[in-house]
Amino acid sequence: MVALIFSYGIIFVVVQINNGLESIRLLFNSINFLTFFPIVTIVYFLIPHKARWVWLLIGSYYFYMSWNPKYAILIGTSTLITYFSGLLIEGADKRFEGEKSVKLKKFWVFGSLFTNLGILFLFKYYNFFTSSLTRLFSLFNITLQIPTFDFLLPVGISFYTFQALSYTIDVYRGDIKAEKNLGKYALFVAFFPQLVAGPIEKSKDLLYQFDEEHSFDYRRAKSGLVLMLWGFFEKMVVADRLAIFVNTVYNNPNNYKGMEIIVATIFFAFQIYCDFASYSDIARGAAEVMDFRLSTNFRQPYLSKSIKEFWRRWHITLGAWFKDYLYIPLGGNRCSKPRNYFNIMTVFLISGLWHGAAANFVIWGALHGAYQVIGDILRPIKDKAIEKLHIKADVFGFRVFQVIITFILVDFAWIFFRANTFTDAKILIKNMMYFNPWVFTSGSIYKLGLDFKDFRVAIIGIIIVIIVDLLKRNGNLRIKLEEQNVLFKWALYMVTVICILVFGMYGPGFNAQQFIYFQF
Repeated sequence: MVALIFSYGIIFVVVQINNGLESIRLLFNSINFLTFFPIVTIVYFLIPHKARWVWLLIGSYYFYMSWNPKYAILIGTSTLITYFSGLLIEGADKRFEGEKSVKLKKFWVFGSLFTNLGILFLFKYYNFFTSSLTRLFSLFNITLQIPTFDFLLPVGISFYTFQALSYTIDVYRGDIKAEKNLGKYALFVAFFPQLVAGPIEKSKDLLYQFDEEHSFDYRRAKSGLVLMLWGFFEKMVVADRLAIFVNTVYNNPNNYKGMEIIVATIFFAFQIYCDFASYSDIARGAAEVMDFRLSTNFRQPYLSKSIKEFWRRWHITLGAWFKDYLYIPLGGNRCSKPRNYFNIMTVFLISGLWHGAAANFVIWGALHGAYQVIGDILRPIKDKAIEKLHIKADVFGFRVFQVIITFILVDFAWIFFRANTFTDAKILIKNMMYFNPWVFTSGSIYKLGLDFKDFRVAIIGIIIVIIVDLLKRNGNLRIKLEEQNVLFKWALYMVTVICILVFGMYGPGFNAQQFIYFQF
């Protein structure tokens, strides 16, 4: 245990040498978090059980305020609104009967939704919609003067807003009882491991855990630290290295063509996967050390055989939120085909908008919705073709073909997600059609931020991620690893640490990179 913690410490100490961070932001991949997390964990297990939730609440607010203390007011406001909404909704059933109770409950849940989504709209979407409105009226030679809202987007606002709203809706539906303890509810909204970028937890899955009496367990703590170690590898060795190449191409779309754009787009697919999955893994690992259980957010998404399956494996908690609180209330699939297609498109358009206030995010969402609708429409034709051509659909080769096609569709949609603007996305797609495979033999591909050595390390990193995902399909990899000999386990731990130290992106001229999903 001591050796593993020591290795964990070495990673962050080396990562931050000469980084010159100017703030105390508690990024997972920073020296600040290295100091914060052990202190919070050690004190948590030392103090009495009744005081632990208070300690975690203080730590969680300190964690969030390390970005900008003023934004604690926003998360506090969201917490108070949803907390009191839950009490009022539950109280309506006790104090009134029949139609009056129903009307009151609807009033309070609507009030909670309206105010919380209003805050989210103001900070995240106001400028996007006002600028869109201004451009629309300019087509008719009408000039609108609408003031802008000049504030930075509060980190994690989309995540904690959705988590808080799910609580209000669950109380309204009668799925859970309203939490009476304001402090414990505030901890549910602000729990630091998953506060900034998820997983988005439901109150019925997390809130009760703050009442459990947790004791330190060596095996569980080690398992959590191993998951965190893998997250650091994904982030520092793979994602941040791929980001250099991707940023070079995508920030200058006019300067690159053909294979340069194709490679950058493939690299981005793995960059965003490793970046987001690493945050989720570190969050889950940190929670596990303290004996909290967070939801799995990814299950080998790039091994999916269809777009529908991809969305069962990618950002699982967000997908579950949209399914439970939007798709099913709209009617889900218990309706006519046209209505079901409308429901799917609505969910994915809103999902795209959730990710960012820009046209390219909406197009990204629309593409994924269209993939599913078109796939469902064409399914009878595909099944007949397979039957007529006597294609074996249950063999390995066909499954690989499905995985490749799904990845191509997903990767194409990532162009709109990563492009800085919709115009940039169009340029990238146009320039991608240029045929220039000689960039590999001429060596020009190795002049886009990554030299030959770093390019090779990036490829090896992607291969390792794919291999680990393949191994995960056969069960819990950490449990299987725990069954191995001590020498093998510790050799693997130390090799991972060495890889991070040797190949991790840190040092002079390289700042600790913010996780991609912080901007959402």
